[in-house]
Amino acid sequence: MIQGKVIEVMCEHLEAITANQIKRLLINVPPGFMKSLLTNVFWPAWEWGPKNLPHNRFIGASYSEQLTIRDNRRCKAILNSTEYRDFWGDRVRLDPDQNAKGLFANLDTGFKLATSVGGAVVGERGDRFVIDDPHNIKDSESDIIRNETLRWLTEVVPTRINDALRSAILMIMQRVHEQDCSGLIIAEELGWDLLCLPMEFEPDHPNLSHTKIGFKDWRTKLGELLWPERFPKDYLENELKPSLRAWGGTYAESGQLQQRPTARGGGMFRKDDFILVNEVPYASGGEVVRGWDLAASTNPRAAYTAGVKLMRDHEGRIFILDVKRIKGESYDVDKLIRQTAEEDGLNCLQDLPQDPGQAGKAQKSHLARLLEGFNFSITVESGKKNERAGPFASQTQGGNVYMKKARWNKEFLNEAALFPVGVFKDQIDAISRAYARLLKKKVSLTASSPIIIT
Repeated sequence: MIQGKVIEVMCEHLEAITANQIKRLLINVPPGFMKSLLTNVFWPAWEWGPKNLPHNRFIGASYSEQLTIRDNRRCKAILNSTEYRDFWGDRVRLDPDQNAKGLFANLDTGFKLATSVGGAVVGERGDRFVIDDPHNIKDSESDIIRNETLRWLTEVVPTRINDALRSAILMIMQRVHEQDCSGLIIAEELGWDLLCLPMEFEPDHPNLSHTKIGFKDWRTKLGELLWPERFPKDYLENELKPSLRAWGGTYAESGQLQQRPTARGGGMFRKDDFILVNEVPYASGGEVVRGWDLAASTNPRAAYTAGVKLMRDHEGRIFILDVKRIKGESYDVDKLIRQTAEEDGLNCLQDLPQDPGQAGKAQKSHLARLLEGFNFSITVESGKKNERAGPFASQTQGGNVYMKKARWNKEFLNEAALFPVGVFKDQIDAISRAYARLLKKKVSLTASSPIIIT
């Protein structure tokens, strides 16, 4: 085992739970920092034996039950070791009648149950509910899967606690999305203690640690490493960071390593890559499209409807001319689309998405009637959001995207900087659609009558 200050810090907070000083603890820490061993293997064995708490009941959950079963096996190996039995064998006597890989118990009513997020815990309650990486990285961008995990955390886990006064919930994880379990706990201010340990120290980190035992990060210099004994600077810069960037870009690095799921300068998009201009050179002419992303709800958590107007001039430069954005019911959305088409005129193609299936056919007919007299296109979306955004992101990175200065700039740039891990993606979806249309078909600038492009 490689020693490190970070291991001592995490152990001190586990001890604080045992001492009933902390009842809800969230630990954000990079991968490879002994998360599972500390919380699901060593800690239960320590409470049962050295602390003489064999009656404590542990429920361990992860995104995969195989991981918690693995940790049950590891913990049981310690309990059965000669050294452990020599010191604490009189305190910890395993129950031969309950010795399964997913659930083993001792003769003092304590047990250790392995399950998964959304897995079966009905009928069982724990003194320690340990959640170790609730999100699978490959599913982190799926709103459906992620929301089911959030629902499990808020609706199931609290009901599986044995004693409201003494039992504790511990979650330890790396950040994978702005709206992951950690994001929910932090944003909703649910009262959890937070131990946030980024790989490289950031004195102005947006989520600084705050725990009841008064922890303060021991590091003082920007970039100071969390566990240099195991992850030295050379390895971090030449192997780990390049590996993360290869598939997940800088937002994978900022989430998993720095525990803030957006890079300082952005992920797929960097704010500084958008070139702000006071005026747009309309005299140079060009193709104009407004791409739309549609929604219809006033729920605070619901998506917006957004329409982003793009122009490509004769020199190939891309200009962001205007953004319309609303959170409203279907009537409000229809009104915005019609008014915007009237403002844009015939020289701008309105490009809208169509829902799949039978519902999409009715939607397409409705939008066609709504936009009668204007140029429009209605097509079904294909591919993932980040894949659709890729070509436009490349243009921004190449310094070929200009943005007209306006009041909507700040909201647009904030969303772009968080994409694809941010709460809202509507403006980027809309601009990706507009740019894709510019690539597919040139739009007439002098249409004397409406055209429909499909």
